[in-house]
Amino acid sequence: MKTEFLTLLTQIRHLFGWLPGLLSSILMLCVAGLVAEMFSRFITKLIVRIPGQKRGAFVRSFTMAMQRPVRIMLVIVFVGTALPVSGLPYDIMQATTHALVVLFVLMLGYAAVVATRILSDAYLKRINGKDDKDDILLRTHMTQVRVLRRTSDLLIGLLTIGAALMTFEPVRQYGLSLFASAGAASLVVGLAARPLLTNLFAGMQIAMTQPIRMEDLIIINGDWAWVEEITSTYVVLRVWDWRRHIVPISYFLENTFQNWTHNSAALIGVVFLHLDFNAPMDRIRERLREIVHSAPLWDGKEFAVQVADCNAHVMTVRVIASARSAMQSWDLRCEIREQIIAYLRDECPEALPRERLSHVASVSGLDVMTDPSSLSPPVMRPPPGAYLGPRNGAGGGGMGLSDGGQGHG
Repeated sequence: MKTEFLTLLTQIRHLFGWLPGLLSSILMLCVAGLVAEMFSRFITKLIVRIPGQKRGAFVRSFTMAMQRPVRIMLVIVFVGTALPVSGLPYDIMQATTHALVVLFVLMLGYAAVVATRILSDAYLKRINGKDDKDDILLRTHMTQVRVLRRTSDLLIGLLTIGAALMTFEPVRQYGLSLFASAGAASLVVGLAARPLLTNLFAGMQIAMTQPIRMEDLIIINGDWAWVEEITSTYVVLRVWDWRRHIVPISYFLENTFQNWTHNSAALIGVVFLHLDFNAPMDRIRERLREIVHSAPLWDGKEFAVQVADCNAHVMTVRVIASARSAMQSWDLRCEIREQIIAYLRDECPEALPRERLSHVASVSGLDVMTDPSSLSPPVMRPPPGAYLGPRNGAGGGGMGLSDGGQGHG
């Protein structure tokens, strides 16, 4: 079949013999590429007609996604096969052959990346389509697949570029000599790439050990944040007010943080009430029970009302109620506060906290407060103008008090 194809191309080249030799050779190569294009379209149309709801649909979608890189590789193969009978000069033929090889290697790497993405998306779609799916299991698979997919994209890209560069003879020789003798250069390159390698290995470790998963709710820098995206080098965290934290992926292996949905999304919410000592706890506890049991956000597992603390002014009542997720727990706590505050205001005003100030009076206490002498002891002071200063001729060290102008030694 190859011989027949080459014979056909030779005859086509002879048809363009009236043109300059280089132009006729280029036209022949264009015809070879056109034949590859038509052949690829014909095969694609046959494949997309495969029936089936599951496997057939996957084959059709895989074919449609892969048709572009596969079509380009078929064109490269057909054109490369036609080069020996193209009649091009030797140096041009060698350069064209090398360019086709480099392009084929790059398209092969691109096809591998596309195939990896298609297979990973199909796997996630299959996991997500299960009726009895577990939220934790789904997010675990999503995290592993996405992190490993990004890592595989990086590795495929590095291998593809390396393979393309190795087709150049001078680069290959320099590369071999560099790996053979450049110890200092390797050390410098390793130190320069340390952050990249650290985050790369951290991403692989996170994909395996699962300290965080997609859509996990974590606490970072005092903010609630959801894990929105995990790449090979950083993690995107979505805050409740739509801000984004961009955090290096190695942070989650080197620092402590809170993960509120690690094993389960369910949480126990806590509401604190500061009430007066006259608060009727039986009535308040019963009203809280009615509020929580009638709330659709309560999951029916945990509920309790306890006096957790007290001080000189108020007592602290702790109310706990569980919910299916962190956001539902937040909304449930807000609903409990709103309803119990309205109940205390309308039905139990004596339970509202108040300030207390007590004055205790006694006869002796009044005597003390009204007796000026009890405030401070009397102080003996000299009359105004009595200080005369040092006496003249007293050696500079004498002082005296005078009464009617007479000094005393």
